[in-house]
Amino acid sequence: MNTPIHVAFVGNPNCGKTTLFNAYTGARLKVANWPGVTVEKKEGAFSYQGEKIRLVDLPGIYSLTSYTMEEKVSRSYIMGEEVHVVIDVADASSLERNLYLTLQLIELGRPVVLALNMMDIVEERGMAIDLHRLPEMLGIPCIPVSARQKRGLEILMHAVLHHKDKELDALEHDHPYESKHRHDHHKDIVMVYSDEIEDKIDVISERMEETFGPMDNVRWYALKYLEQDEEILEKYPLDLGDVVERSYETDIINEKYDFIEEIIQECLVGKSEKAEFTDKIDRWLTNRIWGVPIFLGVMALVFFLTFAVGDWLKGYLEQGIEAVSSLITNGLVALGVGELVRSLVADGILAGVGGILTFLPNIFILFLALAFLEDSGYMARVAYVMDGIMGKIGLSGRAFIPMLLGFGCTVPAVMASRALEDPRDRLKTILVTPFMSCSARLPIYVLFSQMFFGNYALLAAYSMYVLGILVAILVALVMNQFTKRKGINTLLIELPEYKTPNLHSIAIYTWEKVEDYLKKAGTTIFAASILIWVLLNFGTAGMVTDMSESFGATLGRLLVPVMGPAGLGYWQIVVALISGLAAKEVVVSSMSVLFGVSNAAGQAGMSAMAAALAGISFTTVNAYALMTFCLLYTPCMAAIATIKRETRSWRWTLFGAGFQLVVAWMVAVVVYQAGLFLTKI
Repeated sequence: MNTPIHVAFVGNPNCGKTTLFNAYTGARLKVANWPGVTVEKKEGAFSYQGEKIRLVDLPGIYSLTSYTMEEKVSRSYIMGEEVHVVIDVADASSLERNLYLTLQLIELGRPVVLALNMMDIVEERGMAIDLHRLPEMLGIPCIPVSARQKRGLEILMHAVLHHKDKELDALEHDHPYESKHRHDHHKDIVMVYSDEIEDKIDVISERMEETFGPMDNVRWYALKYLEQDEEILEKYPLDLGDVVERSYETDIINEKYDFIEEIIQECLVGKSEKAEFTDKIDRWLTNRIWGVPIFLGVMALVFFLTFAVGDWLKGYLEQGIEAVSSLITNGLVALGVGELVRSLVADGILAGVGGILTFLPNIFILFLALAFLEDSGYMARVAYVMDGIMGKIGLSGRAFIPMLLGFGCTVPAVMASRALEDPRDRLKTILVTPFMSCSARLPIYVLFSQMFFGNYALLAAYSMYVLGILVAILVALVMNQFTKRKGINTLLIELPEYKTPNLHSIAIYTWEKVEDYLKKAGTTIFAASILIWVLLNFGTAGMVTDMSESFGATLGRLLVPVMGPAGLGYWQIVVALISGLAAKEVVVSSMSVLFGVSNAAGQAGMSAMAAALAGISFTTVNAYALMTFCLLYTPCMAAIATIKRETRSWRWTLFGAGFQLVVAWMVAVVVYQAGLFLTKI
């Protein structure tokens, strides 16, 4: 049996790397974390020309320095013995910004194949890349591909098989200055530096091999010494004070970009002949004044579609769920099943899980819209636009990226905080990210806004997302007053070219999110619905017919005095909020069980729920306070577990959970009391 060829996919974020990876692997992939490190990796396998190919999709990175966890993991993996070939996926339409990582990969000494992705966009913009000159200057195969159109995939994999055991090809490039260095590196080294740096590389290389013996690619280690790379300095301690009197990282970066400029001048044709579509749009979307209002408008459109289209689809799903529920209930009666079991199935499981499944169309539209925005290149602009605001509250603009991900799910959003270099930035971001409104809260907004706000339902729900952003920013600002430090890491992010979203990638992304939602309905929400039914149907005297005598009612009444000032002083509401700690969707399913409504999301169910709430004097002001509290209070158990894993501290995890609960209570109190005051005017 042939030994699999291990291929690593590397590239900048938004370069189409994952789309290309998916084009090869399809559904034949698995997702896990690196051993001992909370950084996600994707693996896939397939056969090509009789060879077994094992693909590993590394995290999106801009360089191979050791600042972020993703960079450390990627560099460590590529340097390991397991990798045979590195596929560097570059956005060909932004070649200048992608070649920096390419030069770093080549310097690592591994076989590299450059996949020039998005060549269709290059052609659309009237440009061309000299595919004869580029390999001459880089010494590696440069294969044009289009991941979204699945063009060039065969040729790229053919180049991988051909190149896996080869050194660099013959180089043909000259710098615009005359070198006086003792070695003529221009024929065998891609990136040749100034004489000063080359002289230092020679001295460091000689001393390293004298101290540590012969080393593979000692030149790369010498460069890391000049950059004062902490990992290399710690692993290979050496006294080089007479050679490395300061960090040469900036010099090395600048000289790399000088060489990249030479490559662009020689290999990219027609760049200045056609005005870039992206630049025209960015004059508005990344404008200092209009950028934020446009972002809020885009998100308003997303939620309009989520409500308008989602509710239209939801109507058909409601009919199907009601039919299935009736069929199961009637079947149980026909089979003579006891009342206790019928109540568990109908009032517990069907009311809870069925009520949540009804909101699936809204969830689907939300994730579909977010996938379009992400794949089109817009979401990267949002982080860029927010950089100035984030800097004023003591965070890098990069911190807004996890917050954006929080619109989908808090778990990956918290994990995305790894991209922040400073531990204090990372911790603050982890603490404020749960305030962003995740998709699990959407069923709560849909239900209560439609029950209480009528024609203004969309506005009421949308205000939750804006409020979440404002609270997160305000909390970060307060935190910054206690953790002030000099210098904020500004955001360095590549703004990808705008492109037509890839339907295959969008389908995979949306299905993954819908699948997660369905799994949660079949596991967490299923179990929570049963638990809530038990709490509400049993008390100290056994099974009860009056829920007010149940264990749930007793537990809820204990917290009624605390929740009263926030307009949530009803034991039924308290029990629903407690159940929401398992998963936020459970608040809705619990309400269905608590008030005996079989399908709370349907028109009849909403009317029944509204009537039941009116019976306990629950008004529009109470509803908005409830939505606010659900937006801000302690996240679900999965998010708490992720926070513990990322912070590696129970102290910070418990502090975050308690802190978010207090903030939610305080804001809900303000909202409720202000609402009461306004209704009396």
